[in-house]
Amino acid sequence: MNLYDPFVPQLINTLGQALQWLDKARVLAEQKKFEIDVLLAARLAPDQYPLVRQFQILSDGAKFTAARLAGVTPPVFEDNERTIEEVRVRLEKTIAWLKTLEPAQFEGADTRTVTLPFAPGKGLKGLDFLARLGLPNFYFHATTAYAILRHNGVDVGKLDFLGEVPFFDV
Repeated sequence: MNLYDPFVPQLINTLGQALQWLDKARVLAEQKKFEIDVLLAARLAPDQYPLVRQFQILSDGAKFTAARLAGVTPPVFEDNERTIEEVRVRLEKTIAWLKTLEPAQFEGADTRTVTLPFAPGKGLKGLDFLARLGLPNFYFHATTAYAILRHNGVDVGKLDFLGEVPFFDV
């Protein structure tokens, strides 16, 4: 099983959709005449990370999960974004890096042992890592970023989250 096809294009799609959420946030800010960057401090709950951190973790989740499965070193991005435009650049850099990955790098990734810094002495098989930790964590932060924006009045709906669905006639 090659994990590239069901995984990397989906990361790229979701990150691309997140860029569109930011476009819609800009529209709202212009309509309501507020400074868009105030949204970066928004949260759903007091004990939850703010929007800016959700996007940083979304970026990290994509590149670290892909890198661990591909057996490569991901780029390091400083967590210093202070504007929506800086968040946009980070997401674009993440997408650009993901697009450098090749399916061949994921050969055998399903059975590759993945180790994580927060679980010393423990490992997961690649498929278990992807299905039980990598993708759920990625989608948790994507959903939370989406929900923060929607909660603050940004006009996003389900298709803004999903993106284009490749339907065909049957």
